[in-house]
Amino acid sequence: MKKITVLFLGFSLLSSSLIFSQEERDRVITTAVPFLLISADARAAGMGDQGVATSADAFSQQWNPAKYAFINNEQGIGVSYTPYLSNIVNDIFLGNLTYFNRLDDRSAVAASLRYFSLGSIETQGGFEEQPLILSPNELTLDISYALRLADNFSMAVAGRYLRSDLKLAVNSEDATAASTFGVDVAAFYQSQNIVFTNFDGRVRAGANISNIGPKIKYDEVGQENFIPTNLKAGVGFDFIFDASNRLGTYLEFNKLLVPTPKDFNGDGQIDQEDEQEYNNIGSISGIFKSFGDAPGGFGEELREVTWALGAEYVFQEQFSLRSGYFNESDTKGSRKFVAVGAGFKYAPVVIDVSYLFSTSKVVSPLEGTLRFGLIFHFGDDYANN
Repeated sequence: MKKITVLFLGFSLLSSSLIFSQEERDRVITTAVPFLLISADARAAGMGDQGVATSADAFSQQWNPAKYAFINNEQGIGVSYTPYLSNIVNDIFLGNLTYFNRLDDRSAVAASLRYFSLGSIETQGGFEEQPLILSPNELTLDISYALRLADNFSMAVAGRYLRSDLKLAVNSEDATAASTFGVDVAAFYQSQNIVFTNFDGRVRAGANISNIGPKIKYDEVGQENFIPTNLKAGVGFDFIFDASNRLGTYLEFNKLLVPTPKDFNGDGQIDQEDEQEYNNIGSISGIFKSFGDAPGGFGEELREVTWALGAEYVFQEQFSLRSGYFNESDTKGSRKFVAVGAGFKYAPVVIDVSYLFSTSKVVSPLEGTLRFGLIFHFGDDYANN
């Protein structure tokens, strides 16, 4: 049975910097289902793609589900839309739908659907055959539970089903989708108000290990690919000037917990034998190896860590202005950009938008696009935590 398998590897969708010589010491880490690394909500995108230590909102499922135990609303639904490669095509996008329910003062549940459409592709087996219009796509379904273990500290677990339908069938033959699952373990800390001379303050900190799970396999005879297991950690501080004015500042670090491709046999190049040895690394052992396997030593390990700085000014809890900067090493993908965003709240509805300006020689696939988010809150309000 004749099939064509299309593998959209790792950061080929996140940057165009995968072309590098095999003599380079630093290697770009690639994974399957890289759309999981794209920010799916406009608020986080407006602060430089960070959300592990920011205040809780409807889209906390993507960044840190433990934050739901501190959210001020009983229930909410979040919908977001992110155009992708909008300067080239108009039918590739990332959509997200999230629902959360704070069960009581100490616990909350949430569920979300993330859908990445790669548009329409026309295939034709021969000149006389009728062309087939195919729509490759990827999606995740997940559910989380957050529990407040202390007044200022919570943890959460999340389970995620991943489905990647990138196989293109020729001559109307069936092509099955690849699937796997992942687990998140998250923690969040939020202090009480701290009184200073001219303002009050609040400290936040968070961490999340996401997408812990088996590799994904696109073909019965093909190789298994790592999913983007990722470690996020961040801190934040709110400057509460008065009842109407608040400024949040945030810093976040990210590291893919995936092994670094390298020359295992020492022949000076990464060949098929090296790729086979790399593919034999298990998903769990790969997490531990990822902290110390870079060929360039500790310096290269540091270059595999991305960081982001962000700020959010909130006026009367009705209007927000945001900005942030994201940085990735030139030898590890070279994603660098400045982001800006804004939010508007009217009654139970929140509208968020964000925009990205690339500062790298590598043009971002999100350059020149607006991201939109819409949140509906309903049910009772909880007092400030």
